[in-house]
Amino acid sequence: MKKLVLPLSLIVPVLVFSQTKKRDTTARVTNIEEVVFQKKVTGRTNDVTAVRISAKDAKNVASISGGVEGILKTLPSVNSNTELSSQYMVRGGNYDENLIYINDIEIYRPFLIRNSQQEGLSIINPDMVSTVNFSAGGFEPRYGDKMSSALNIYYREPKKFELSGEASLIGGRLTTGFASGKEDENGNKKFTALFSGRYRNTNLVLNTLNEDTDFNPVYYDFQSYLNYHVNTKLSLSFIGYYSKNDYDMIPKERSVDFGSVNQPINLSVFYNGKENDQYKNMMGTVSANYKASDKWRFTLDSFAYQNREKEYYSIASSYILQTFDPITGNPITSYDVGGQIEHARNDLFVRTYGTQFRTRFSPNVNTDIELGFKYEKENLQDLTNEWKLVDSSGYSIPHPIDDPRIPDASDLDLFYSISGANHIQPTRLSAYAQYSQKFFWGSSKVLVNGGARVAHWSFNDETIFSPRAQFAIKPEWNTDMWFRLSGGVYYQAPFYKEIKDLNGNFNPNIKSQRSIQAILANELEFEYDNRPFKLTTELYYKKMDNVIPYYMDNVRIRYSGKNNASGYAYGVDTRLFGEFVPGVDSWLSASYARVFENIDGRGNIPRPTDQRFRFAMFYQDYMPKFPQMRVNLTLTYAMGLPNGAPVFTDPYQYQKTLPSYKRVDLGLSYAFVDAKEKKQTYGFLSNFDELTLGVQVFNAFNINNTVANQWITDANTSLMYPVPVRLTGRFFNVKLEFKIK
Repeated sequence: MKKLVLPLSLIVPVLVFSQTKKRDTTARVTNIEEVVFQKKVTGRTNDVTAVRISAKDAKNVASISGGVEGILKTLPSVNSNTELSSQYMVRGGNYDENLIYINDIEIYRPFLIRNSQQEGLSIINPDMVSTVNFSAGGFEPRYGDKMSSALNIYYREPKKFELSGEASLIGGRLTTGFASGKEDENGNKKFTALFSGRYRNTNLVLNTLNEDTDFNPVYYDFQSYLNYHVNTKLSLSFIGYYSKNDYDMIPKERSVDFGSVNQPINLSVFYNGKENDQYKNMMGTVSANYKASDKWRFTLDSFAYQNREKEYYSIASSYILQTFDPITGNPITSYDVGGQIEHARNDLFVRTYGTQFRTRFSPNVNTDIELGFKYEKENLQDLTNEWKLVDSSGYSIPHPIDDPRIPDASDLDLFYSISGANHIQPTRLSAYAQYSQKFFWGSSKVLVNGGARVAHWSFNDETIFSPRAQFAIKPEWNTDMWFRLSGGVYYQAPFYKEIKDLNGNFNPNIKSQRSIQAILANELEFEYDNRPFKLTTELYYKKMDNVIPYYMDNVRIRYSGKNNASGYAYGVDTRLFGEFVPGVDSWLSASYARVFENIDGRGNIPRPTDQRFRFAMFYQDYMPKFPQMRVNLTLTYAMGLPNGAPVFTDPYQYQKTLPSYKRVDLGLSYAFVDAKEKKQTYGFLSNFDELTLGVQVFNAFNINNTVANQWITDANTSLMYPVPVRLTGRFFNVKLEFKIK
């Protein structure tokens, strides 16, 4: 196999002298109307910060969470320290700071999820995806009010009858679609329908955790996408979604070794109790698209979303914390013997419905003017009853223990207690306007995109104004290079999680967090060994105020409910994308990022999402003589996050950084039938357009990664020991994919 090797000594010459032939620039200025920088395709965007990701690559990536989010985590700006979750952090932001759209309709994730194994299936079904656009910041005004990123997914319309599926050791899916009627002049059939159902049970994967626990996580969903083209100008569409996640866990016993070589420590825990969580999500969207002419387009969307979540658990545990002789292995010191009880009866009901209207006026092929308005009615009902009792050596914590021989008459308190009964029905209004223009500046191509959005939320009676702008220029140089500058004012509009304080009550005085962003980027396209490559480098800076501090409880974020902090973030992202192997795309990503916060003027400390250095790779290959044999590899190295501090403690007192996250996932497959090969098949195989059998190796090197810390307190010394909460080990998955003719 012929591979690409780029020695460091050759990188700079390749980048500078990769293009040696000047292009013909005649007649460019005299025919401005023919300046077309981008083809008009599904999901087209004027956003210069958007990265388009292949739907096929997103579907093929080997990851436990699977799908689009799995491949997003290989981008330099995206970080995650757990493979069990589809959630991600972007440029120092947290899980809640990312916008997600399907066909321009904003969608939501479950809110109460605490552990990544509770999460289940992502709402995005990779088998239905047509186009993926992702922006890591500085995105255009038409996207909503969040501070980190915008992911916009467009679903596809089938061209004919299709039936495809997948079966593996951890689940399966079945997708069918059809199209009826004659094609119109736009290439659309009269009626198209796409249906897909998925099932997943990660019990076998969770059994690789180093603990004796009975897991029964069952997740399934059903989605539909219907389109009816009334005529060449008017079309109607519907997206329906239903998901149900059930998570049952009965812990029995757990043993964790940690500490150092000279002082190895072991924690042995014995459990009694169980956890049962249920999450039901439903969404429906009806859209009308009207193309009045080549210049005018109108879209009217009506949407409704409902989320019903229950988190019930009562788990008692007793533990012993001791150290061992490193030579004999015999226990020599018992630091602590204690126990705790964790209890929760949390119920959440979320319903949102509304409508949005958007219009685009394109006086010519190089100019777009867009306007939009959105009305949304929200209904939040939250019942919280959650507490934790910690006992150490017979003494309740946080009860003070100065001298066990002297009685203390002070109250015995729970370690924490959260209770609340909240019900609000606010209204959210928003609108945006933006202008996009492509033109020549001398012999250089230029794209400008600017505008603003305004939003008002009745719960806190706050109105926010968000101006945003983008500028891109492609000089007429020997090298094929773009320069981009984007930024503006971006808000994190509060919702359920931000308005809820640590006592369980909604704070009506909460305000939107604000981020002022600036991103400078360079994009270089070149050829090496007659293969295309693209090197992208981005520098960014964010200045934040009205910040709401938060704690990271595994993958759940607990906000303080107060705008009492400020902060800033900066970093550099770089990505080398291209055909390392002819015919298939791969890329290398590297980034360095820092994010700090200042709480109550006490000084800057790293936020729980302070990323620092990160490297990732997505690599695809095949055997030239046997192209049916294929491989894809996902590699991630990320320095540990400083979110290992105990919840409800002083973040200035506890600054514990988790170990680095290191992981390699490998996918091997053999294509018995591939429609692109156009080879004649016989017998049983003649019934398939595609038939592939593969093996996936998750965590190929069996590295014990850490997602969080469990803190154990020694009552004698008042020391708190961080006990790592491990992630999954090596797991082999067998997967069969098919598509019937």
